[in-house]
Amino acid sequence: MHNFVRPTPVTDRLYEYVLGVSLREPEALRALREETGRLPEGEWQIAPEQGPFLAMLVQLMGARNCLEVGTFTGYSAAWVASVLPPGGKLICCEVSEAYAAVARRHWAAAGVAGRIDLRVGPALDTLRTLAPGTFDYAFVDADKANYDAYYERCLELVRPGGLVAVDNTLWDGKVADPAATDADTAAIRALNAKLHGDTRVSLSVLPFADGLTLARKN
Repeated sequence: MHNFVRPTPVTDRLYEYVLGVSLREPEALRALREETGRLPEGEWQIAPEQGPFLAMLVQLMGARNCLEVGTFTGYSAAWVASVLPPGGKLICCEVSEAYAAVARRHWAAAGVAGRIDLRVGPALDTLRTLAPGTFDYAFVDADKANYDAYYERCLELVRPGGLVAVDNTLWDGKVADPAATDADTAAIRALNAKLHGDTRVSLSVLPFADGLTLARKN
């Protein structure tokens, strides 16, 4: 057992406090998040505090060419697109036309639709059409079975110094539970182990929301 200083436990009360003092959520994005939360699959959406964090990463990098694998209803994409500089573009991969339709409607309301190139279809097919080394930032939040394939392709697509961010890398704690042997947990656990030893990147794993891994291409 490592003898580390533990993070402050995030109770419901503390979580609400954090959102209250940190989340500057535009009305259009709040409407998108709340509509998505009412869907049966609403838990697929990133946590609200992740949106401004991803946006800040993009701003700090000065990123212009961004990529998202697994867009769902578009909340994370809206945050990233909202901070892109003039001429910046976000390519989004989403397999479901139904979710894409929700995203388009809310992106239009948020005024960011013109910065987003949404491509509906299997993400790996879309990723194969993109030029290596041309992206500053990529965010992976899609089907877990293909996480390794998405990571490998995104690592090819980002430039040196570019960032690949991978969501759900704690997977509700199941990655640390030896009794959890389902395919999704196994896929994430394997990618986490691979990333730890991957000398192609600098690595930070944030115990934040459902786990967010940042891999900066060397």
